[in-house]
Amino acid sequence: MSGRFVLADPAATDALGQALARARPEQGVVYLRGDLGAGKSSLARALLRALGVTGTIRSPTYTLVERYPLPGDGREALHLDLYRIGAAEELEFLGLDDAVAEAALWLVEWPERGAGLLPPADLDIMLAPRGEGRVAECVAMGPRGAGWLGRVKWA
Repeated sequence: MSGRFVLADPAATDALGQALARARPEQGVVYLRGDLGAGKSSLARALLRALGVTGTIRSPTYTLVERYPLPGDGREALHLDLYRIGAAEELEFLGLDDAVAEAALWLVEWPERGAGLLPPADLDIMLAPRGEGRVAECVAMGPRGAGWLGRVKWA
């Protein structure tokens, strides 16, 4: 299952993040792909906001991972940006071993750089600029992802 979303402006990117948040399963992994500036962090930020995360939501470009407690969930969301790692083995130093089973949500930018050491994706989202906005191609990677994408309500 897949879906294509035309995001004409930042508000549309926020709306997609909100729709993904509303449809989110109990636990989920999203791979965010696209060139620099394609909107990966913007979509992640919109999704986290829609899940109730308050305060500053930083892009993990330099920290590699940011953790956000999810209100009312008791668990956390992880936002990773793996652009700056040289080898997948570097993930071992981020202390994510316990998070694999416990995190409610993984948002992973540049997932190909962590190949083999990341949990498998439920949704694989490719973002690409288009005019003043962007296009998001969402592909379900298994039954949980198909259910998630099938629940997304997009106007």
